[in-house]
Amino acid sequence: MAYQIVAANCTACGACEFECPSKAISMAGDVFAIDPNKCTECEGAHDSPQCASVCPVDDTCIPL
Repeated sequence: MAYQIVAANCTACGACEFECPSKAISMAGDVFAIDPNKCTECEGAHDSPQCASVCPVDDTCIPL
């Protein structure tokens, strides 16, 4: 499974992009998006998905 960013909630702060160990997050227009083919949910690198941990807006980085 992968995570996704709810575009309507994304403030484009960029916190998630720098925390992603698999480099799965990038800008998509005015907000960030997660490439589901690259997302590993941070397995092997962290105990939990870092995008969801660092996002300042609740329910923005969620399971796909």
